[in-house]
Amino acid sequence: MTRLILASQSPARTKLLTEAGIQHDVLVSDVDEDAVQAKYGVTDAHDTALLLARAKAEAVAALPEAEGALVIGCDSVFEFDGESHGKPYTAEVARERMLRMSGSQGVLHTGHWLVDCRDTAADADEEADADETPEGTGATVGAVSSAEVHFAHMSTQDIDAYIATGEPLHCAGSFTIDGLGGAFIRKVDGDPHAVVGLSISTLRDLLVHANVGITELWDAKSQ
Repeated sequence: MTRLILASQSPARTKLLTEAGIQHDVLVSDVDEDAVQAKYGVTDAHDTALLLARAKAEAVAALPEAEGALVIGCDSVFEFDGESHGKPYTAEVARERMLRMSGSQGVLHTGHWLVDCRDTAADADEEADADETPEGTGATVGAVSSAEVHFAHMSTQDIDAYIATGEPLHCAGSFTIDGLGGAFIRKVDGDPHAVVGLSISTLRDLLVHANVGITELWDAKSQ
């Protein structure tokens, strides 16, 4: 059985994988997102999402616990009025953003990075006692899935009530689609899973580079 590790502490991402019938473990990286962005100087929302997804995946892939597994890292960045918005963290920042977003639209970019940590043929050559044919490809590949999010008009009372729940403070762009924030999203143009934080179809495409079909990861109990 091929093991998949999700390099994210996001409950929404692990819930999405679970509901899609995909077996996985969770192993959280300790990546300093601000330090990574400062090092590479990336400001474009699309590229930032991919850069941070790669940093998280590679950090977890380097851990002993990831040996023999596939690691998927994800990160989401919201692009609005030419600006990149990550998590607001404070009520003040969330409120300022949501007042601007009301009745408007932006693009949510979710970066994905897959690392194949299984043994490759080269690894087997170094191990004289290798008993099995290696399955690893050494693949380290990424892609971004984006979707345009259209917001309904929100009153200041709506915004304050939403912020008071605490939900938007730790979400890219100050909103969710799979929680209370879904009430304020009028429509989505693009992959709705990208707005949740992990595109199942993008994961499927990346798995091809590791010679793994997504059906191989389906939990037998969910079928």
